[in-house]
Order: sequence, then structure tokens, then C-alpha cells
Amino acid sequence: MMRLLILLILSRGFISLTDAQEILSLKNALEIARMESPEIQKARLNLTQNRELLIARRASLKSSFRLSLTPFQYHNNRQYNETLSEWYNYESMSSYGSFTVQQPIVLTDGTISLTNRLTYQDSESTSSFSGPPTSVFNNQLSLRLNQPIFTYNRTKLELKELEYNLENAEINYALQDLSLERSVSSAFYQVYEAQMALNTSREDFENRSESLNIVQNKVDAGLVAREELFQAEVDWMTSRSNYQDREVELANLKDRFKQLLGLDLEQDLQVKAEVNVNPVQVDLNDALDRASGNRLELRQRQIDIETGRFDMIRTNATNEFYGNIGVDVGLFGQDEELVNVFDQPTGNQTIGFSLEIPLWDWGEKKARKRAVEAAQHIREINLEDERIRIALSVRQLHRNLNNLLTQIEIAGKNLENAELTYAINLEKYKNGDLTSMDLNLYQNQLTGKKTDLIRARISYKLELLNLKIQTLYDYEASVSVVPEMQYY
Repeated sequence: MMRLLILLILSRGFISLTDAQEILSLKNALEIARMESPEIQKARLNLTQNRELLIARRASLKSSFRLSLTPFQYHNNRQYNETLSEWYNYESMSSYGSFTVQQPIVLTDGTISLTNRLTYQDSESTSSFSGPPTSVFNNQLSLRLNQPIFTYNRTKLELKELEYNLENAEINYALQDLSLERSVSSAFYQVYEAQMALNTSREDFENRSESLNIVQNKVDAGLVAREELFQAEVDWMTSRSNYQDREVELANLKDRFKQLLGLDLEQDLQVKAEVNVNPVQVDLNDALDRASGNRLELRQRQIDIETGRFDMIRTNATNEFYGNIGVDVGLFGQDEELVNVFDQPTGNQTIGFSLEIPLWDWGEKKARKRAVEAAQHIREINLEDERIRIALSVRQLHRNLNNLLTQIEIAGKNLENAELTYAINLEKYKNGDLTSMDLNLYQNQLTGKKTDLIRARISYKLELLNLKIQTLYDYEASVSVVPEMQYY
């Protein structure tokens, strides 16, 4: 009966691990996460948004063509003529339209436009001063120039800001991708470690089951006291409980892993990893140089400083002295026949020069300048802090990698000793020279050493990944992983 129960428990665990499962490697998991992860999708949408905003702004700097039409308009008004001291009715019907071509001037932040307005009007008045009803075509062609002076170029500034926003979005996307790689790798190895822990618990349970059968046979043969059987049964039940705990832990880790990948929680999976360690020699100075030259966070801090300069330009324009030049030249023609509108045109010219002169702002501009200068100084400090933080992280990772190699070597030796010790003492136990309680200690020791070696190898793998993220250089493959950025 006891053997049947053992077989049922083991078969249930085996089925739960193998039935309808998808086996994922770390590479497959990363590919799925880059497509399905909510965080990377948001970063990708943010990148698209900033790219389209820049495209739209650049398109707005090209010539625009607009056509405005009013096919029919009717007026019937009662008005008073003060000269004649009489009321009269004014009735008119008209149609008009305008065609405009406008071109922003990026170099000077001005605009130039060409407009043609054509109007047809049919009017009649009951005033004694007015003549007979009139039907006439009017056409006005004008060229206008509007040019701000004594101020900064707002068009260039806005365009540069949008370019920086896009570059920042690209950096955020690249950083999110690196962060996703770290998160997925960490979760992947947690699931893998839980799988190995479950396998180790299964092996422990099988060993306990074998020990229980040996004790049962010895008790039946009268070779040992029944108390030995009681202790063996307690050890067996404890091992079974640990085995079930590992199953629950693995299921929970899988759910969190599937959530991170954006997978259906009902989908079952198993991870497959290669955790054999090939020691990598990393030169500290080389790692520091690569980190300081490659890290995208430093570029982000530099972009912050550049956009801070834009804030300074805007602040200097508070209550500023500025002017504007306006020039409007054109032709006006009128006739009852459309083809004769420009037979006797009239020239129109308008030239204007205006100035805005602030007199007193009660210190507003100076206060705003001091605030912006303080904010800019904070950005410069952030840049230096980022450099120091990166250097500290790389130095710490370098120490950790060397220490983990030593731990892996020690864990390997400890596992060899634990396996040899357990094998020797298992024979002693079979021969009756060792109690089950003593064998239990050696079994626990073997289980712990297996777990220690797996954890040390996984920790080394993750630290190598962290070093790659910190330096944007893969020391295992000896290749740069700096994301390709588009420059605008």
C-alpha cells in the first residue's frame, strides 16, 4: 500500500510537469516579452507618438495651400444715412472665395503668404443718394510678409525640442528594452531554479521512500526497533510536504513569469536553461570606459541640460523688447465683367513697423531667471551624479563577478563531497551501521549543496547580464550592444 501511494504521488508530479507544456528558452522568452509585454508596448507607443509629432511639425514648415469659399451670402438691412437724415433699405447678394499660399521662413521665424480673393456682389439700395442696382466683380491679389525682430526664433526652438523629445523617446525605449531583458532573465532563472528545486525535492522524496522501504523490511524482519519506522515515516511525510511546497512555489513563479511575458495565465510552460558557467575575464578600466562612453542615461542628462537652455531663452523673453515688420503689397481690380477685372488695377501697399517696449515688471523677469538658473544647476549636478553612480555600479559588479566565480568553485567542491558522503552513509544505513536520523542529515546536506551550486551559477549569469546593461557591451560574446539611434 505504501509503495502504491509513493508511485501515485510521483506520477502526479511528473504529469504536472510534462503534460501539454510549452518549453521556453531564455531567447524565446525575451522575443515574446518584446512583443507582448505591456511596458515595452507603452514605450513603443510613446516612441511612435514623438516621431509623428516631429513629422507633423516638419510638414507644417512646408508651403500650405488653403481654399476658402462662400458660394452664397444674402443681406437685407435697414440703415440710417446721417448725411441725408433718412432711413433706407440695403439689399445685397454676394459670392466670394480666397486662395492662399503660405510659407513659414524657418531661418528668420517669419511668414510670407500670397492671397487672391475674388468677390461677386449684386446690391440695391432705396436711398435717394444711391444709384441704380450694381453687379460687380472685385479681385484683390496681395503678397504679405510678417517678420518678428529683436526676439528669439521660436520655430527653430520648437523644432529642436521635438527632435530632443524623439531622441529621448528612443532612449527610453532602449532602456525599457534593457530593463525588460533584466526582468525577464531574472524571472526566467527564478522559474528555472524552482524547477531544479522541485527536481531535487523529488530526488529527496525518492530517497526517503527508498529508506522507508528499507526500514519497513528491517522492522518486519525484526532487525530494528519499530521506533526507527516511526522516524522514517515522519521523514518521508516531511519530504513529501517539501515536495508539494516546491510544486506550489513553482506554479506561483510561473504565473508571475507569464504575466511579465504577457501570456495567458492558463497556458502551461517549462523553461529550459543552460547554466554552465564559462568564466569571463573583465578588465575594470575597460568596463568603466565603456560605461561612461555608452550609457544612454548620460545622454538623457545631457538632453535635460540642452532643454534647460531653451527654458532660459524663453525666460529671457519674459516682458521682452521686441518688434515686428509687416509688409503688404498687392493689386485691386473691379469691373462688371470678370475678364476685365484687371484692366485698370489699383496698387495697394502697406508697410508697418511696430515695437513692444516693457517699462517696469517689478522684478518678475529677474526672479524667473534665477529660478531657471537654479534648475539648470540641478541638471548639471544630476549629470555628474549619474556618472558617479554608473562608475560605482560597474566597480561593484566587477567585484561581485570575481567573488561569484570563487563561490561557484567552492559550491562545486561541496556538492562533490556531499554526494560522496551521502553515498557512503547510505551503504552504512543499508548495512545497519547508521540510523535514519543520521542519514536524514546527510540527505539534507546533499539537497542544500545542489541548490547552492545552482544559485551561484544563476547569480553569475545575472551579474554578467547586469554588467552588459551597465556597459552596453557583452563580455561573453565580446560584442557591443549599444542600441542604434536615429539622428534627426
